[in-house]
Amino acid sequence: MHMWFLLLLALIPAMEIWGFIFVSGQIGGWNTFLLVIVTAIIGVLITRHEAAQVWGDVQQQMQSGQIPGRKLVEGLCVMLGGILLLTPGFVTDLIGFTMVFPLTRPIYRHYMLKWIEKKMQNGNFHILR
Repeated sequence: MHMWFLLLLALIPAMEIWGFIFVSGQIGGWNTFLLVIVTAIIGVLITRHEAAQVWGDVQQQMQSGQIPGRKLVEGLCVMLGGILLLTPGFVTDLIGFTMVFPLTRPIYRHYMLKWIEKKMQNGNFHILR
């Protein structure tokens, strides 16, 4: 597990640097800078909208007496996607947009729920009260 994390820690910045070099070679340095700023602004706007939507669903489920487990995981996806959208880079923007976008978010939710389930079965996941 730690090896995967270290590999991603090295690979993602290298891919981002390559992306900046490639895109700036195609459209120019200032246009690349502007594109990064615009994607961050659009990402913030989309994230705010989706976070409000998910939060409203969580509140509705709680008021009806249901436990909003899946919606809370969706909220985590939206939050992580928003953080990735604020991080400069094209790879992180692509992952961030897919985490925030409602049609692709269930893919991430599925894997997060599987990860949580596996941790709970192994006894490696602790809930503090």
